[in-house]
Amino acid sequence: MIPAVVPDIAPMSDADLEKVRRLEGRVLALPQISLHTDHVLHGGMYARTICLAPDTVLTGALIKIPTVLIISGDVLVYTGDVMPRRVIGYHVLSAAAWRKQAFIAVAETHMTMVFPTQATTVEQAENEFTDEADRLMSRRQGLATKEQ
Repeated sequence: MIPAVVPDIAPMSDADLEKVRRLEGRVLALPQISLHTDHVLHGGMYARTICLAPDTVLTGALIKIPTVLIISGDVLVYTGDVMPRRVIGYHVLSAAAWRKQAFIAVAETHMTMVFPTQATTVEQAENEFTDEADRLMSRRQGLATKEQ
């Protein structure tokens, strides 16, 4: 029997999701910056990449499907643990469904989320991974993409 794989980022409890939502409310009251999102739809996969400048605080959308999260840089990540985890360097993480992380970039950090999809547009892919797609910064920027 093959052992179950424990995700690097586990699902979050309702209480931990609420902590991120409270942080999000505080962050939204501060001056906002614009983050560019790069999208790639290719080979039945969707990838979205953002780059955080140092000292950027970001709360993500509620992710309702399992994904792979690739982090390259130096960032504090709150995933429902008691304390945020510091991720330094390049890491490819399995990330469970039902999570809403908070990030604080210590240095420039690139993050790419990847998942398999039948979507043919970025809008469809975004709607697949979250019910909060209307709140995504990429929706305010337009949906420029590399569709291959």
